[in-house]
Amino acid sequence: MKNKLFVLILGLFLAVPGLASAHKHIPVDHEGHDIHKEDCCDKDNHRHHFMHGDWKAKMAAREGKILGWVNQYTPEKKEAWTKMFSEKKVLMMIWLSPQNAAKREQWKKERMEKMEKFRKQYDEGKITKEEFLKKVHGGKDMSHWQTYHEIEEAVAEKNNEEAKKYLNQLLEQYKAHNQMLKDLMAK
Repeated sequence: MKNKLFVLILGLFLAVPGLASAHKHIPVDHEGHDIHKEDCCDKDNHRHHFMHGDWKAKMAAREGKILGWVNQYTPEKKEAWTKMFSEKKVLMMIWLSPQNAAKREQWKKERMEKMEKFRKQYDEGKITKEEFLKKVHGGKDMSHWQTYHEIEEAVAEKNNEEAKKYLNQLLEQYKAHNQMLKDLMAK
């Protein structure tokens, strides 16, 4: 009886890793493309995209694309753009540094508490989905992403006036984001 139990336990012990590896998880990036970093989708790490070198490369490519548009449509604002981008890099480096870990954790905790409060209101039917999303995002929307895509459309359509308008709008949005980071670090 002991031998049968021992063989059964040994068989399970040897079979479980094989069963676990039979499920091939192929992580995808935020656009839905397959990526091949097995540690990408760590469920405990909600900020996993900050850890990828690819993320930094994408941001650098986007910055280069924007600066190309600035050269073409608003060359008089190139200095303001380069100053804003360098300030953004410095602020992000400082914000993500270990010296600001306590502030980041406090900010994250406050945000999560707010989100839970708004989630409860939404679940109870006191607010609509749209109100919930607006409150969760602190009254701001992700307008800079929308503006970026509007610039892309204006450039594709060769609409110089729209491209200029959206580039100026995006610059102001990025400056506001930099100010928000300064405010968070000043707390």
